[in-house]
Amino acid sequence: MRVRRFLPAAVSAALAALVLVGCAAPAAEQKVAPDASSTSTDLLATHDLDGLDARAVVDRLDALPVAERPTDLIASVRPDRVELSDEAGRTASLPLPTDIFYTSVAPYVDRTHDCFFHSLTTCLGELRNTDVRVLVTDADGSVVMDEMRTTNDNGFVGLWLPRGIQGTITVEHDGRRAGQPFSTDADSPTCLTTLQLT
Repeated sequence: MRVRRFLPAAVSAALAALVLVGCAAPAAEQKVAPDASSTSTDLLATHDLDGLDARAVVDRLDALPVAERPTDLIASVRPDRVELSDEAGRTASLPLPTDIFYTSVAPYVDRTHDCFFHSLTTCLGELRNTDVRVLVTDADGSVVMDEMRTTNDNGFVGLWLPRGIQGTITVEHDGRRAGQPFSTDADSPTCLTTLQLT
């Protein structure tokens, strides 16, 4: 079977968006069919996200139970934007606010996975719907956040943090604790899956 050397720009963009996602669905589930007439507005309307800015899109998809998350949509959170693509080959890119940074954290006890850019529709963590304490301190030790949170149905807890800081994220649950350095710069990950509770 011969592979075509050149793909239409719309198909290339959609494939690139799927490949760069941190917690991507298995390759067999990533079907991209080009549709040159589709627009980002169509994609957002189809998935009931029209009229929402990037932060609202993240918050809405974060809150969905796993069983209700769209299986034909990839929503990848980058440091400065949310990239969306669907099986129809449509794409959209929504800018995130310039003063805050989204970091999604999946604490775990036994199992985890590699992740760099958080996928709101495909990433799954171990501790779903679990109460945790989240402590975020900056490089000077000042407390940025100290809250009791419940992980989403996908096992992640989403944090909106100030942009341009470094520090430590600590998660506690059931007498176990894990801490990890973090940063909220232009090249920082939006998905942290290495906090093993011990």
